[in-house]
Amino acid sequence: MKILLLGIGNVLYADEGVGVHFVNYIAENYRFSHPEHQIDTLDGGTLAQGLTPILSRYDHLVVVDTVNAAGVEPGQVYYFNFDNAPPEIDWQGSAHEVEMLQTLIMMEMVGDRPDTWIVGVVPTVLEPMHLGLTGKIQAAIPVMEKALLDHMGSLGIECRRVADVDINALIPDSFKRG
Repeated sequence: MKILLLGIGNVLYADEGVGVHFVNYIAENYRFSHPEHQIDTLDGGTLAQGLTPILSRYDHLVVVDTVNAAGVEPGQVYYFNFDNAPPEIDWQGSAHEVEMLQTLIMMEMVGDRPDTWIVGVVPTVLEPMHLGLTGKIQAAIPVMEKALLDHMGSLGIECRRVADVDINALIPDSFKRG
């Protein structure tokens, strides 16, 4: 099985970049292994539909992104199968979420969408030209990390910590990685 961990977001808009920052954080700090599965990470930025040819080559997809949810506080973490999104998730809040949602729906329509899981966090603020995360989103990172590692473990993937790099140390150079 080919598995992709995909970070989505615009790093120029504060919390909006959490998916990209988180995937970079995971890539720095962990090595994943399985005797039969291939596990890749990708900074998808705001490409959405441009990612279709890449996404269609995978069997299993974990998307890390911001999500909007009615009636919850910023920093709330969601982990769910794309086919069973919680009712409060509305996908209407960022510069790219609708496009990513449309991309996944179109891929489903033609039978190319991999089994898709979401690790999402409700953003605090979407400020232009701010390369950092707010305190509430930083506090959510360990919850997101646990959800991802538990998910990988459920697939039989070994998750080995190889470093202890803080996510904030990666943010200034995130735009260079994608």
